Amino acid sequence: MAVYTDVAEGELGAFLKHYPVGDLLSYKGIAEGTENSNFLLHTSSGSYILTLYEKRVERADLPFFLGLMGHLAYKGVSCPLPVTAHDGSVIGTLAGRPAVIITFLEGLSLRRPTATHCAEVGKALAQLHLAGADFSMTRPNALAIDGWRKLWDAARDRADEVEPGLAAEVDADFADFERNWPKDLPQGIIHADLFPDNVFFLGEKLSGLIDFYFACDDLYAYDVATCLNAWCFEKDFSFNLTKGKALLAGYK
Repeated sequence: MAVYTDVAEGELGAFLKHYPVGDLLSYKGIAEGTENSNFLLHTSSGSYILTLYEKRVERADLPFFLGLMGHLAYKGVSCPLPVTAHDGSVIGTLAGRPAVIITFLEGLSLRRPTATHCAEVGKALAQLHLAGADFSMTRPNALAIDGWRKLWDAARDRADEVEPGLAAEVDADFADFERNWPKDLPQGIIHADLFPDNVFFLGEKLSGLIDFYFACDDLYAYDVATCLNAWCFEKDFSFNLTKGKALLAGYK
């Protein structure tokens, strides 16, 4: 469940008066997601998503994430737009959490994507990379080698409880990563989390990208590799070559 912080109706109604979204008609928590508390709002002017940022998301990173969404939307990428309050601010405070209202995108996330869907993902990823090329803000990738190392160091002492010899195996993998990680590949703004639950479709047509809260500066290949792993492997862990080729063909 992705509602970690509850919001009372009266508190939410007062919060919404600071935004040009009309009166609250109804709201409900959204189960999908793992990082923040999300609510679907229905107001007299339409539907919106309310996000309350929990502890893992740093408030200092929010201008990057929200600014990027606005920049990409301006460049033609279909993604949500933050709603600006009457006083010109974007980030508010609700229930003791940083809070943002964003526009609502129609569509469904897919559990069984086809090669056609994968081609659409490749096309959207290329569009995102091109559109982000002149975005002025920067943010390092918290889940590159340094970030993985921190996670591994926190878990290493118990790794052999999962499987004897696992600690030594992962240590060797890290040594290989650090020795051979590419440094001269094209890079720029990446999504870094473009899994199927962050992509919406209407039929076979991609309708939008969401959840930019891992976005950062890194190798474009990082994004491509993430998508190949997330979209092109079947439930029996076999790689679907047709889907992989379709995704790469779309990314051009």
